[in-house]
Amino acid sequence: MYELIVLGFLMQTVTHGYRISKIINDMIGPYAKFSSGRLYPLFDKLERDGFVEAVDDDSDPGGHRHRAFRITETGRQRFYRLMLDTTSNLGDYRRLFGFKYVFFDLLPVDEQIYLIEHYIHYCQTHLYHIESEIEDLRARAERIDSDLTNPISMMEHTKKIWEMDIDWATRMRDRIVTRSDT
Repeated sequence: MYELIVLGFLMQTVTHGYRISKIINDMIGPYAKFSSGRLYPLFDKLERDGFVEAVDDDSDPGGHRHRAFRITETGRQRFYRLMLDTTSNLGDYRRLFGFKYVFFDLLPVDEQIYLIEHYIHYCQTHLYHIESEIEDLRARAERIDSDLTNPISMMEHTKKIWEMDIDWATRMRDRIVTRSDT
């Protein structure tokens, strides 16, 4: 996931690791942190794999030289492969899709539509599953005369989140389609 994010930002501009780390931390929220102790080993790996290259950035007004990174052609190909991958990280795909969406403008419209329709299907699959499980849990609660109000309530909450994701993704797909028609 972080490889995708780093490559995505480098698709847009040459930048320093600090800036990418700051953006990632802003995106993942207040309780998860992506430290430089994780970022720079990732940069080293990306550099060894030929996906990025370090460049000197002498734009500092104080004359200090900073190491910045730029994406290579091989890195661009890797970025596109990661973006179009819909089979990896399925357990965390909702979160991963959010990061992919940040970089949608770097993809052709047909690939944007493909990814968002895949995500809608992914959400619908989860929604159908949880609806079925809620029904099953309610039936089980009646059979065993047990109070399963809290688990059912939590599942209903999760169901609403999936419904909201479907609604949002459908609106985004429609916006993409409308933009491409003009």
